[in-house]
Amino acid sequence: MNTLQELELDTIKDPTQITLSCGLTEFPQEIYRYEDSLEMLDLSGNSLTELPLDMHRFKKLKIAFFSRNNFTIFPKQLAECPALTMIGFKANQLVEFPENALPLDIQWLILTDNRLEKLPRSIGQCKKLQKFVMAGNCITELPEEMKNCTSLELVRISANQLSLIPSWLYQLPRLSWLAFSGNPVTYVPEISVQLPSIDWSRLEVLQQLGEGASGIISRARIDGEKEVAIKLFKGDVTSDGYPQDELATCLSTGLHKNIVPLIATISNHSDGKQGIVMELIPSDYKNLGLPPSFDSCTRDVFPTEQQFTFKQGMNILNGVLQAAKHLHAQGIMHGDLYAHNTLYNEEGQAYFGDFGAATFYDKNSKDASFIERLDVRAFGCLIQDVVSLIQDNVDGKKKLLKISEKCMLDEVIDRPNFEEIRF
Repeated sequence: MNTLQELELDTIKDPTQITLSCGLTEFPQEIYRYEDSLEMLDLSGNSLTELPLDMHRFKKLKIAFFSRNNFTIFPKQLAECPALTMIGFKANQLVEFPENALPLDIQWLILTDNRLEKLPRSIGQCKKLQKFVMAGNCITELPEEMKNCTSLELVRISANQLSLIPSWLYQLPRLSWLAFSGNPVTYVPEISVQLPSIDWSRLEVLQQLGEGASGIISRARIDGEKEVAIKLFKGDVTSDGYPQDELATCLSTGLHKNIVPLIATISNHSDGKQGIVMELIPSDYKNLGLPPSFDSCTRDVFPTEQQFTFKQGMNILNGVLQAAKHLHAQGIMHGDLYAHNTLYNEEGQAYFGDFGAATFYDKNSKDASFIERLDVRAFGCLIQDVVSLIQDNVDGKKKLLKISEKCMLDEVIDRPNFEEIRF
């Protein structure tokens, strides 16, 4: 984090990155000192309402974040930034998104928690767009021109006002991670499972275990005795959607040996937060991967020292496969099938979790086969990732990669469903 004083005195240590959060109401002119070097600009957590018209002067600017400000109109001048590929306007007050406001090379666009009712048709010109996150808006339809965004891999359109999910969306050749819960169109089955509720006063938080888009997971103790894992949701809406939709899918998953068991919901939290209580996974389990980086965009990253035997890798993949098969049997698309949502131990036994992006779907609908095969493509990506970490059995790795190729075919309907995948 930089300070305004550093900027005014021209003592910024890294001329490629500037991060300022200090109540700004206007764009600091001093930033132009770095117009020839600046690659990442983060002005999140201020009170900005507009940007200067000459943003094109930042010729090397790749990443620009303006989350938690007061913008009501998406700044059209960002389209003139020649190197810009990642833009974030989470938690503003956007109500207007002008045509031709995006740079054509945009790869990653974050618009979560705004008030947008309409998307520009010109978004269809963004052929390199891979990651599109706009949960928590008021969008009533997706412009048909978006079907030209054939590089899209991750889409978050939960918690909007969509009355239709167009079939072309499910048939995009690279789409692998989709969430659309919390819309009028979303199919919601009758949920008969009722969990007990545990009062927050009975829980003692011991240690944070992890953090995802929708919440923070911690180790806790009930009544000073039984140790459990708890997940507290971050707010009313997250980049994945509404917490209550995640809870609904969790309640409907049923028991499975590769899915973390749910124990209870949390009531009377001191800050009014929603949460769930889960069985605590043994401490020898660890995350299979790390979330995508700025450079990898949609693909997980892995520590350089991480490696597996073929047997370990096969056990991990089979565990995730069985969990995914079970979910789709319940009419649940996970929407976030990733290594970073998978826990494993030394034997390769795996738990698959985090239902923040999960969405119910009608298994009898005309699009059901396409919906399942989106998770299948994500599983194909996971196979690639695990194979890259396996150190033995070259022939076995080749066979796995052939399965991965089938899971990732551009023609969505030509991919196998989970029942058809055989190792």
